[in-house]
Amino acid sequence: MFKRDVNQIKDLILKNLRAQGLETPLLQKRLIDSWPEVAGQMVNSYTDGMFIKNQTLFVHITSPALRSDLMMMRSELVRKLNAHVGSQVIADIRFH
Repeated sequence: MFKRDVNQIKDLILKNLRAQGLETPLLQKRLIDSWPEVAGQMVNSYTDGMFIKNQTLFVHITSPALRSDLMMMRSELVRKLNAHVGSQVIADIRFH
């Protein structure tokens, strides 16, 4: 008998994504898509747009009072968003 080099399909896909430089944009997209679930539907209804630059998630919140409350929850939101994606994608959140 001969030994086969067996890999999981997940590992092969991730290796291919890394080789093509697509892993980070995919994780960033997944993180942004997870915002309504992690932050909640009420917060999402006041969210006007978001983007990631230099490991910082920039979120435009239309309510000044909610923006103030979210600023106090920044570190918890960063932890929850990264945990939801399963990787360290962002290090900070800025609300404007």
